[in-house]
Amino acid sequence: MKRKVCVVVTARSSYPRVKSIMTAIKNHKNLDLQVVTTCSANYDEFGHVAKVMEQDGFKIDEKVYSYLGAHSLASSSQTTGLTLIELSSVFERLKPDIVITNGDRYETMATAVCASYMNIPLVHMQGGDVTGNIDDKVRHAITKLADIHFATSEKSYQRLLLLGENPDKVFMFGCPAIDLVRDIYKMKKLDFNPFQKYKNFGNLKGMPDKYYVVMQHPTTTDIKHARQNYEQTLTAVKKLHAPTFIFFPNADVSAQELKSAIEDFYHSHPDLPIHFFENMKPEDFIKFIYQAQCLIGNSSVGIRECSYLGIPVVNVGDRQRNRERGQNVIDVDYDANAIYDAVKTWELRGRPEQSFIYGDGTAGRKIADTLASIDLSIHKKLTYQI
Repeated sequence: MKRKVCVVVTARSSYPRVKSIMTAIKNHKNLDLQVVTTCSANYDEFGHVAKVMEQDGFKIDEKVYSYLGAHSLASSSQTTGLTLIELSSVFERLKPDIVITNGDRYETMATAVCASYMNIPLVHMQGGDVTGNIDDKVRHAITKLADIHFATSEKSYQRLLLLGENPDKVFMFGCPAIDLVRDIYKMKKLDFNPFQKYKNFGNLKGMPDKYYVVMQHPTTTDIKHARQNYEQTLTAVKKLHAPTFIFFPNADVSAQELKSAIEDFYHSHPDLPIHFFENMKPEDFIKFIYQAQCLIGNSSVGIRECSYLGIPVVNVGDRQRNRERGQNVIDVDYDANAIYDAVKTWELRGRPEQSFIYGDGTAGRKIADTLASIDLSIHKKLTYQI
């Protein structure tokens, strides 16, 4: 009998991390794929990931509308609580044999707690990572709830063992997002027109030969300075005065403040060569930034996918502070001059070499094969030695 594997996607950033796994499960003779979308993944203002997934050929079994906004710190816990309630009913109906949750966003806690209390084996992607903000708390908490772990790097794999997880249930196949970018390396030019394909606005009418990309999200442990920090990046963009594409932030606390800063900046600089996108399909986004001169901001894409592709990154602030990185990253504080100088440093250095710390692009298939054969259990025994 086929095992039913339920993948829960909660946000724009989650989908690229599990897409190759979903494809491999869908095509596996011993597995049945179930898909649930919830939280910001179901809303237009955050790129409507559910629609993108359907366009990619995935059938969504359940859509859970549990996102309560990101207006305060309380809204994150409220969204998590409502998601937990709704997922309980979803899992009762779908009766999965395995549930997969990914990463460290607040909504992933709902998936982890729900599966655990419903005696469904829980698979966690990206456990053992270290960033340096509240995501660490969420990620490590899910590690202790999860039954099976797929680490994205060797150091993360070792941390999971140090956290007391059973070595027989911990695997290191790399980050599944790398599966999506493997064929993009050495791509000569874009194979799509982003202006025609995606919702956008701004001052550019066509693709420039050289351009920068900005993707910066709020840091939830420093929401007091979220807009101020983002304005430093926008000031650096003004100073660069070069074609720049800015992507809207994730559905985190203070996201609306950053969107307001973006809109104010746009209206205040009608002659600046800037343009804005809400979202792109995962592969298209990677193709887009691969052709850029540099990625500026604090997205984990700059640390993972960009390391494999050798894309220059200026990582701003603390959001990815402790995450393992390759030679493609220059770290700077929230300071417009430092951001500008780092961008100019990359112009002098040129493109960095590829790094394979997050895998070789074969994770999805290996994970699916493992899920089809591994012994399923909800009884954990920690391996700490006292």
